[in-house]
Formats: sequence, structure tokens, C-alpha cells
Amino acid sequence: MNPNPAKRPKKKKITKIIFCILLLAAVLYVMLVNFLVSAALVPSFMEKLGAFERITEESYAAQVQTSDIQVNRQLALNETAAWLKTVSSNRISVMSGDGYRLVASEFLTGKDGHVWVLMLHGYTGWKEEMYPFARWYYEEGYHVIVPDLRCQGESEGDFIGMGWTDHYDCMLWIDYILKQDQEAEIVLHGQSMGAATALMMTGEEELPDNVMAVVSDCAYTDAYSMFGEKIKEWFGLPAFPLVDSACLVLKLRGGYELKAASAVNAVAKSRVPILFIHGKDDAMINVQMSKDLYAAAGGCKELLIVEDAGHAQAQDKQPELYYGTIRAFLQKARFDR
Repeated sequence: MNPNPAKRPKKKKITKIIFCILLLAAVLYVMLVNFLVSAALVPSFMEKLGAFERITEESYAAQVQTSDIQVNRQLALNETAAWLKTVSSNRISVMSGDGYRLVASEFLTGKDGHVWVLMLHGYTGWKEEMYPFARWYYEEGYHVIVPDLRCQGESEGDFIGMGWTDHYDCMLWIDYILKQDQEAEIVLHGQSMGAATALMMTGEEELPDNVMAVVSDCAYTDAYSMFGEKIKEWFGLPAFPLVDSACLVLKLRGGYELKAASAVNAVAKSRVPILFIHGKDDAMINVQMSKDLYAAAGGCKELLIVEDAGHAQAQDKQPELYYGTIRAFLQKARFDR
């Protein structure tokens, strides 16, 4: 029996409709993924969405709000403002391998010492946020370099690097220091994404032996996990399959692989002494991440968990413990070289 010829056009029409629906769904999905990547990693797009303000407000709301933290924070800001009036700084720049101008502030002590520190800020941050730490290091006798990471602050760029492109960029600052001082003993001190950046640097075979230690303050284990968490937190969307799709889009648009941005893989290969610091009540990057990083690290290491401190608040909750631990760790790292 031959099938009814009249049904064939209907089947073709239904097939065409289904194809068009699937095509439209695919286009909308690609648009959504591109939107998420831009909303999380492209500062100019984030500004249009008002994302910077929202992230700042949400970050503040998630912090530990106690009087001692607020008092210590304001004291540090006041002391830093006074310090900036007494010291001279240079605005310096380097060119990244992909053609972006990266900018930093340089504070030289004017003394003959060979200790340097490279200060690295966090996600959507800027170099000035690290000035209170820069002041402490300067007063300890360190020459200080404080850069804006790519496409943040004064530095150029298209995509926030989540530590991956940044860790290559920061090798340029190491080169800059060594051109000034071949005997330099360099500390990498990073906070949040800046800490993850410093840790990723330790996994590079090309990292000079001049890097004597890392201070990692509230780092994340890997950018892939963080991106998935923030998609759920900020947009209420499932991490799977969006994060894997975002990886592909970022590879095509930003030129780097999100899964490669792994601090935990880097420290497993590293022998650089690392001090891990984290606030126990961190609501942005879970304290377990620093514990996992500490467990994975292969070289000399130390872990400081500060009670009742939120994200990047350890220095304000217990400043004497924070800086005292850093001082002792770096003295030991220098002695053991």
C-alpha cells in the first residue's frame, strides 16, 4: 500500500518547523553564552550593565561587618594616604605579548637593598587597592611594583584574564625588576584573583629563581570552578553546560582556555615557598579552596586561617597576626635560599 501523498507536505512542514525552532534555540543559546562571557569578563560591557556597581554592593554585603574590621580598615587607609604624601612613585609600563600596554606604580626605597615585591589586585580591582600592603612592604625595606592587571585600572585589554593571561603579563614585571636589579629577591603578593595569578606563575618553568616566595591571600583553586559558581550566584543559571560553552567562546574571543587557569595544578609543580592566607568566613571564595591549594603545594608552605574574617579582610581583622606571619615567613624563605 502506498502512503498517502497528501501527508508528505505536512511531514516536511513539521520537520521544517522543528529545524527552525532548534536553529533559533541554538542561536539564542550562543547569544546567552556570549552575553555571560561579556558580563563577567569584559569591563566595558560590565559598565554598561552596571555590573561593577552591583558586584561592589554584593561583595560589601557579603563581608563581615564588625567594628574592629571597620576601624582597622580606616586606620590603614589613613596611614596609607599620609604615606603617599611622603614618598615618590613612578608610573611605569610594559607591552604585553599581544599588544596591550600594562601600567604599574613603582615605589623605590632609595636604599641599596635587593628585596622587591610585586603586588597583584583582585577581580575588577585596581592597583590603588593594594597600596596599604605596598606601604607595609616599603617600610620593611622592599622596593614595590603595583600593576593594574589587564583591562583593569589604567592597563589595556579586552578580557579579564582570571589569572591566566595575567600570569604571563606579570612575567614582564619580573623581567622589568631584573633589568633594574639582577640580584633581586622577589616576593609575589596577591589577593583573590591576584593571588591565583601569583600561584599560576609558580608553575612556569621560566619563572626565575629570583622569586623567593609567594603570599597568597584568599586565592581560588581554578578559574573554571569560580566561573561556574558566579554564573549560578549572579545569574541564577546552571553551571552545566554553560561553563563549558563559555570556555569555547572565551577561547575564540579572548584567546585563552579557562580550564588552563588552574592555580592548584601550578602549585603542585612548584617549589617556591608559599604562604596561604584566608578569612574563615569568606563568602566569595570558600576557605576550602586555600586548604586545597595548601594540600596540593609541593614546596615549603604555611597556612593561616583568620577567624571571623571575610573575603580579603584578614589584614583588617587581625593586622598584627597578618603582617607578623608574613614577616616571619619571608625571613625564613630568605634564610633557606
